[in-house]
Amino acid sequence: MIHRLALMLAVLLCLGACQDEPGGGYTGGASPILFEVADADGETKAWLFGTIHSLPDDTEWRTDKLDEAIGNADSLIVEIAALEDSAALFDIYRRLSVTPGQPDIGLKVTADRRPALFSLIDEAGYRPRDFQSLETWAVALNLAQVFDTGEPENGADRAMIHAFKGRPIHEFEGVEKQLGIFDQLPEKEQQDLLAAVVEEADTRSADPARLQRAWLSGDIKVLEEATTEGMLADPELRQALLVDRNRDWLSQLIKRLDQGQRPLVAVGAAHLVGPDGLPALLERQGYTVSRVQ
Repeated sequence: MIHRLALMLAVLLCLGACQDEPGGGYTGGASPILFEVADADGETKAWLFGTIHSLPDDTEWRTDKLDEAIGNADSLIVEIAALEDSAALFDIYRRLSVTPGQPDIGLKVTADRRPALFSLIDEAGYRPRDFQSLETWAVALNLAQVFDTGEPENGADRAMIHAFKGRPIHEFEGVEKQLGIFDQLPEKEQQDLLAAVVEEADTRSADPARLQRAWLSGDIKVLEEATTEGMLADPELRQALLVDRNRDWLSQLIKRLDQGQRPLVAVGAAHLVGPDGLPALLERQGYTVSRVQ
Protein backbone atom coordinates (compact mmCIF):
# COMPACT_ATOMS: atom_id res chain seq x y z
CA MET A 1 0.00 0.00 0.00
CA ILE A 2 2.80 2.44 0.85
CA HIS A 3 4.02 2.87 -2.72
CA ARG A 4 0.51 3.76 -3.90
CA LEU A 5 -0.22 6.60 -1.49
CA ALA A 6 0.95 9.33 -3.84
CA LEU A 7 -1.57 8.38 -6.52
CA MET A 8 -4.63 8.14 -4.29
CA LEU A 9 -5.99 11.53 -5.26
CA ALA A 10 -5.73 10.73 -8.94
CA VAL A 11 -7.60 7.49 -8.39
CA LEU A 12 -10.40 9.42 -6.73
CA LEU A 13 -10.49 11.88 -9.61
CA CYS A 14 -11.12 8.90 -11.88
CA LEU A 15 -7.92 9.24 -13.90
CA GLY A 16 -5.81 6.59 -12.24
CA ALA A 17 -7.78 3.45 -13.02
CA CYS A 18 -5.86 1.24 -15.45
CA GLN A 19 -5.84 -2.33 -16.69
CA ASP A 20 -3.30 -5.09 -17.06
CA GLU A 21 -3.61 -4.79 -20.85
CA PRO A 22 -2.22 -1.43 -22.03
CA GLY A 23 -5.03 0.82 -23.16
CA GLY A 24 -7.76 -1.75 -22.53
CA GLY A 25 -7.93 -2.48 -26.25
CA TYR A 26 -6.92 1.00 -27.43
CA THR A 27 -4.95 0.68 -30.66
CA GLY A 28 -4.67 4.29 -31.90
CA GLY A 29 -1.57 6.46 -31.70
CA ALA A 30 -0.96 7.93 -28.26
CA SER A 31 -1.76 11.63 -27.96
CA PRO A 32 -2.21 12.72 -24.31
CA ILE A 33 -3.37 16.32 -24.06
CA LEU A 34 -0.67 18.98 -24.32
CA PHE A 35 -1.25 22.74 -24.42
CA GLU A 36 1.01 25.68 -25.19
CA VAL A 37 0.52 28.92 -23.26
CA ALA A 38 1.38 32.24 -24.92
CA ASP A 39 1.19 35.86 -23.77
CA ALA A 40 -0.50 38.75 -25.57
CA ASP A 41 2.53 39.14 -27.84
CA GLY A 42 2.37 35.52 -28.93
CA GLU A 43 5.48 34.48 -27.00
CA THR A 44 5.37 30.97 -25.55
CA LYS A 45 5.39 31.10 -21.76
CA ALA A 46 4.56 27.56 -20.63
CA TRP A 47 3.22 24.13 -21.55
CA LEU A 48 0.47 22.14 -19.83
CA PHE A 49 0.59 18.34 -19.99
CA GLY A 50 -2.16 16.12 -18.60
CA THR A 51 -0.73 13.14 -16.75
CA ILE A 52 -2.00 9.83 -15.49
CA HIS A 53 -0.51 8.57 -12.24
CA SER A 54 -0.45 4.82 -12.84
CA LEU A 55 0.05 2.74 -15.99
CA PRO A 56 0.54 -0.91 -16.95
CA ASP A 57 3.98 -2.03 -18.06
CA ASP A 58 5.06 -1.22 -21.62
CA THR A 59 2.41 1.44 -22.26
CA GLU A 60 3.72 3.70 -25.05
CA TRP A 61 2.69 7.32 -24.58
CA ARG A 62 5.71 9.60 -25.21
CA THR A 63 5.47 11.65 -28.41
CA ASP A 64 7.71 13.97 -30.42
CA LYS A 65 5.53 16.96 -29.50
CA LEU A 66 5.89 16.24 -25.81
CA ASP A 67 9.62 15.67 -26.09
CA GLU A 68 9.93 19.01 -27.86
CA ALA A 69 8.10 20.76 -25.02
CA ILE A 70 10.31 18.99 -22.47
CA GLY A 71 13.37 20.23 -24.31
CA ASN A 72 12.16 23.83 -24.54
CA ALA A 73 10.94 24.21 -20.94
CA ASP A 74 13.34 25.48 -18.31
CA SER A 75 11.59 23.83 -15.34
CA LEU A 76 8.86 21.38 -14.35
CA ILE A 77 5.87 21.86 -12.06
CA VAL A 78 4.06 18.78 -10.72
CA GLU A 79 1.54 18.10 -7.97
CA ILE A 80 4.01 16.14 -5.82
CA ALA A 81 7.75 16.16 -6.48
CA ALA A 82 8.89 13.55 -3.93
CA LEU A 83 6.95 10.62 -5.34
CA GLU A 84 9.70 8.10 -4.68
CA ASP A 85 10.14 8.85 -0.97
CA SER A 86 7.73 6.13 0.15
CA ALA A 87 8.69 6.28 3.81
CA ALA A 88 8.00 10.01 4.06
CA LEU A 89 4.72 9.63 2.17
CA PHE A 90 3.53 6.90 4.51
CA ASP A 91 4.51 8.84 7.63
CA ILE A 92 2.43 11.80 6.50
CA TYR A 93 -0.51 9.59 5.54
CA ARG A 94 -0.46 7.78 8.88
CA ARG A 95 -0.22 11.01 10.88
CA LEU A 96 -3.20 12.53 9.07
CA SER A 97 -5.41 9.47 8.72
CA VAL A 98 -5.25 7.62 12.04
CA THR A 99 -7.65 8.66 14.81
CA PRO A 100 -8.44 5.95 17.38
CA GLY A 101 -12.03 5.35 18.41
CA GLN A 102 -13.66 5.68 15.00
CA PRO A 103 -17.28 4.47 14.65
CA ASP A 104 -17.85 1.08 13.08
CA ILE A 105 -17.20 1.35 9.34
CA GLY A 106 -20.73 0.19 8.55
CA LEU A 107 -22.14 3.23 10.32
CA LYS A 108 -20.36 5.57 7.91
CA VAL A 109 -22.74 4.76 5.05
CA THR A 110 -26.50 4.45 4.89
CA ALA A 111 -28.02 1.03 5.56
CA ASP A 112 -28.81 0.41 1.89
CA ARG A 113 -25.13 0.84 0.95
CA ARG A 114 -23.69 -1.44 3.63
CA PRO A 115 -23.84 -4.69 1.62
CA ALA A 116 -21.94 -3.04 -1.25
CA LEU A 117 -19.44 -1.50 1.18
CA PHE A 118 -18.66 -4.80 2.86
CA SER A 119 -18.40 -6.51 -0.53
CA LEU A 120 -15.89 -3.87 -1.67
CA ILE A 121 -13.90 -4.25 1.56
CA ASP A 122 -13.72 -7.99 0.97
CA GLU A 123 -12.71 -7.54 -2.68
CA ALA A 124 -9.95 -5.18 -1.57
CA GLY A 125 -8.56 -7.88 0.73
CA TYR A 126 -9.43 -6.10 3.97
CA ARG A 127 -11.66 -6.86 6.93
CA PRO A 128 -14.03 -4.25 8.41
CA ARG A 129 -11.98 -4.12 11.61
CA ASP A 130 -8.90 -3.06 9.61
CA PHE A 131 -10.47 0.39 9.36
CA GLN A 132 -11.38 0.89 13.02
CA SER A 133 -8.79 3.65 13.53
CA LEU A 134 -8.88 5.22 10.07
CA GLU A 135 -10.73 8.43 9.34
CA THR A 136 -13.48 8.12 6.76
CA TRP A 137 -11.55 9.82 3.96
CA ALA A 138 -8.68 7.37 4.38
CA VAL A 139 -11.05 4.41 4.14
CA ALA A 140 -12.38 5.86 0.89
CA LEU A 141 -8.88 6.32 -0.53
CA ASN A 142 -7.90 2.76 0.28
CA LEU A 143 -11.04 1.27 -1.25
CA ALA A 144 -10.76 3.46 -4.35
CA GLN A 145 -7.65 1.52 -5.32
CA VAL A 146 -9.46 -1.80 -5.79
CA PHE A 147 -9.66 -1.49 -9.56
CA ASP A 148 -6.26 0.13 -10.09
CA THR A 149 -4.03 -2.57 -11.57
CA GLY A 150 -1.51 -0.22 -13.15
CA GLU A 151 1.79 0.57 -11.49
CA PRO A 152 2.69 3.96 -10.00
CA GLU A 153 6.27 3.37 -11.14
CA ASN A 154 4.99 3.67 -14.72
CA GLY A 155 3.03 6.86 -14.10
CA ALA A 156 3.48 9.75 -16.50
CA ASP A 157 4.17 12.14 -13.61
CA ARG A 158 7.19 10.08 -12.50
CA ALA A 159 8.45 9.89 -16.06
CA MET A 160 8.27 13.66 -16.34
CA ILE A 161 10.23 14.09 -13.11
CA HIS A 162 12.93 11.78 -14.47
CA ALA A 163 12.96 13.70 -17.78
CA PHE A 164 13.76 16.93 -15.92
CA LYS A 165 16.56 15.53 -13.81
CA GLY A 166 19.18 18.24 -13.44
CA ARG A 167 16.69 21.05 -14.00
CA PRO A 168 14.44 22.82 -11.45
CA ILE A 169 11.40 20.81 -10.35
CA HIS A 170 8.68 22.50 -8.32
CA GLU A 171 5.46 21.20 -6.77
CA PHE A 172 2.06 22.82 -6.48
CA GLU A 173 1.10 20.94 -3.32
CA GLY A 174 3.26 18.14 -1.97
CA VAL A 175 1.77 15.09 -0.33
CA GLU A 176 0.93 16.71 3.03
CA LYS A 177 -1.07 19.51 1.46
CA GLN A 178 -2.73 17.12 -0.98
CA LEU A 179 -3.82 14.58 1.62
CA GLY A 180 -4.69 17.48 3.91
CA ILE A 181 -7.46 18.41 1.50
CA PHE A 182 -9.22 15.20 2.48
CA ASP A 183 -8.31 15.45 6.14
CA GLN A 184 -9.94 18.88 6.35
CA LEU A 185 -13.24 17.79 4.78
CA PRO A 186 -16.19 17.86 7.20
CA GLU A 187 -17.21 14.36 8.28
CA LYS A 188 -20.39 14.57 6.22
CA GLU A 189 -18.36 15.20 3.07
CA GLN A 190 -15.98 12.39 3.99
CA GLN A 191 -18.95 10.06 4.24
CA ASP A 192 -20.24 11.34 0.88
CA LEU A 193 -16.80 10.52 -0.52
CA LEU A 194 -16.95 6.98 0.84
CA ALA A 195 -20.47 6.52 -0.51
CA ALA A 196 -19.36 7.70 -3.95
CA VAL A 197 -16.45 5.24 -3.98
CA VAL A 198 -18.85 2.42 -3.13
CA GLU A 199 -21.33 3.50 -5.80
CA GLU A 200 -18.63 3.90 -8.45
CA ALA A 201 -17.31 0.38 -7.91
CA ASP A 202 -19.85 -1.18 -10.28
CA THR A 203 -19.31 1.46 -12.96
CA ARG A 204 -15.54 1.17 -12.87
CA SER A 205 -15.57 -2.62 -12.87
CA ALA A 206 -17.74 -2.62 -16.02
CA ASP A 207 -15.12 -0.72 -18.08
CA PRO A 208 -12.13 0.18 -15.92
CA ALA A 209 -9.99 1.10 -18.95
CA ARG A 210 -12.39 3.78 -20.24
CA LEU A 211 -10.48 6.70 -18.81
CA GLN A 212 -7.10 5.27 -19.64
CA ARG A 213 -8.16 5.03 -23.28
CA ALA A 214 -9.40 8.63 -23.08
CA TRP A 215 -6.08 9.74 -21.62
CA LEU A 216 -4.02 7.94 -24.25
CA SER A 217 -6.08 9.35 -27.11
CA GLY A 218 -6.44 12.82 -25.61
CA ASP A 219 -10.23 12.58 -25.64
CA ILE A 220 -11.13 15.81 -23.88
CA LYS A 221 -14.86 15.13 -24.06
CA VAL A 222 -14.60 11.93 -22.02
CA LEU A 223 -12.08 13.44 -19.61
CA GLU A 224 -14.32 16.44 -19.02
CA GLU A 225 -17.31 14.17 -18.42
CA ALA A 226 -15.29 12.46 -15.68
CA THR A 227 -15.00 15.76 -13.81
CA THR A 228 -18.77 15.90 -13.36
CA GLU A 229 -19.43 12.25 -12.50
CA GLY A 230 -19.27 10.14 -9.35
CA MET A 231 -17.88 11.98 -6.36
CA LEU A 232 -17.25 15.05 -8.51
CA ALA A 233 -20.99 15.33 -9.08
CA ASP A 234 -21.18 16.33 -5.41
CA PRO A 235 -20.82 20.16 -5.42
CA GLU A 236 -18.84 20.37 -2.18
CA LEU A 237 -16.44 17.59 -3.13
CA ARG A 238 -15.91 18.98 -6.62
CA GLN A 239 -15.17 22.40 -5.15
CA ALA A 240 -12.59 21.02 -2.72
CA LEU A 241 -10.96 18.37 -4.92
CA LEU A 242 -10.89 20.19 -8.24
CA VAL A 243 -12.02 23.82 -8.41
CA ASP A 244 -10.22 25.27 -5.39
CA ARG A 245 -7.03 23.41 -6.21
CA ASN A 246 -6.99 24.65 -9.81
CA ARG A 247 -7.40 28.23 -8.65
CA ASP A 248 -4.56 27.83 -6.17
CA TRP A 249 -2.34 26.35 -8.87
CA LEU A 250 -3.23 29.18 -11.24
CA SER A 251 -2.02 31.74 -8.71
CA GLN A 252 1.25 29.89 -8.22
CA LEU A 253 1.79 29.46 -11.96
CA ILE A 254 1.18 33.10 -12.83
CA LYS A 255 3.73 34.17 -10.22
CA ARG A 256 6.33 31.96 -11.90
CA LEU A 257 5.41 33.27 -15.36
CA ASP A 258 5.75 36.84 -14.07
CA GLN A 259 9.26 35.91 -12.90
CA GLY A 260 10.20 34.91 -16.44
CA GLN A 261 10.11 31.15 -15.94
CA ARG A 262 9.02 28.91 -18.86
CA PRO A 263 7.75 25.79 -17.10
CA LEU A 264 6.14 22.62 -18.27
CA VAL A 265 3.19 21.93 -15.96
CA ALA A 266 2.47 18.20 -15.63
CA VAL A 267 -0.65 17.51 -13.56
CA GLY A 268 -3.56 15.08 -13.65
CA ALA A 269 -5.48 15.42 -16.91
CA ALA A 270 -8.71 16.22 -15.02
CA HIS A 271 -7.18 19.58 -14.11
CA LEU A 272 -6.77 20.62 -17.76
CA VAL A 273 -10.33 20.25 -19.03
CA GLY A 274 -13.62 22.05 -18.66
CA PRO A 275 -14.50 25.60 -17.56
CA ASP A 276 -12.63 25.17 -14.27
CA GLY A 277 -9.49 23.69 -15.84
CA LEU A 278 -6.15 25.47 -15.93
CA PRO A 279 -6.36 26.32 -19.66
CA ALA A 280 -9.72 28.06 -19.21
CA LEU A 281 -8.49 29.89 -16.11
CA LEU A 282 -5.36 31.09 -17.92
CA GLU A 283 -7.42 32.36 -20.84
CA ARG A 284 -9.47 34.45 -18.43
CA GLN A 285 -6.19 36.04 -17.33
CA GLY A 286 -5.41 37.10 -20.89
CA TYR A 287 -3.19 34.22 -22.01
CA THR A 288 -3.71 32.30 -25.23
CA VAL A 289 -3.85 28.56 -24.67
CA SER A 290 -3.55 26.35 -27.75
CA ARG A 291 -3.76 22.60 -27.91
CA VAL A 292 -0.65 21.26 -29.68
CA GLN A 293 -1.42 17.58 -29.04
